[in-house]
Formats: sequence, structure tokens, C-alpha cells
Amino acid sequence: MSTIAAPASLPARMGWFSRAEAWLDNKGKGAWIAAMVLGFIFFWPVGLALLAYMIWSKRMFNSSCSSRRMSPKFTAMRSSGNSAFDAYKNETLRRLEEEQENFEAFLKRLREAKDKAEFDQFMEDRAKAAKESRETEDA
Repeated sequence: MSTIAAPASLPARMGWFSRAEAWLDNKGKGAWIAAMVLGFIFFWPVGLALLAYMIWSKRMFNSSCSSRRMSPKFTAMRSSGNSAFDAYKNETLRRLEEEQENFEAFLKRLREAKDKAEFDQFMEDRAKAAKESRETEDA
């Protein structure tokens, strides 16, 4: 009995259904449609089950099946097998996260400064209006 080896990018501990699903996702929507058509040809309940699964999992209406397979954070943490590249990637990701934190802190300070300027303008306008109303009452 021959077994089909899972692609190198797929964990070996996944079940046959998960491996088949991942394989079809990597091949794209055409592979899903071909599997469904073959299911209808050989045994119609299999084709119907695949059609229902494709609609239920939104694979039928999604532009790409493989884009939903792994989150970007998971793929960024996965080792490429090249230690020099992995060190470079980790350093770059660390630097980008630091820049993002600095930028978010800058935006927070900018919003606070804008809010303070708006509040100061409001208080100044309010004081001016109160002064004008006292002057009109005195006259």
C-alpha cells in the first residue's frame, strides 16, 4: 500500500482529512472544483458533501483558498531552515515592531496635542464670550 507524502510545509501530525484539505487549498479553487466534480461522477453523495463543505467554509466564494490557510503571524514565526536568514528575519521583525510602537506613541502624542489645542481654543472662546456678555450687561 503506497502512501502519499505530505508536502514539506505541512505538519506530519495532521490527519488525512486535514492534509487533503491543505493540499487542495495549496492547489487553489480549481482543485476543489475538480474534486467536487469527480465526487459527483464516482459517487454523487461525495460530490454533494464536497459542495456543501465548500459553501459552508466559504471556499466557493473566496478569491484564494491558500490565503486562509495560515495566519501571517504564524508564517512569520516559522523557521525557513536557513539560520542566517532566520536571524535576519527576526531582527527585521523586531525592528519593525519597535518602529510601529514608536509611530503609535507619536500618533498618541499628536492626538493629545491636538486635543489640548482644541480644548485651549474652546476655553479661550468661552472666556471671550463670557467677557463680551459681561460688557454688554454693564453697558
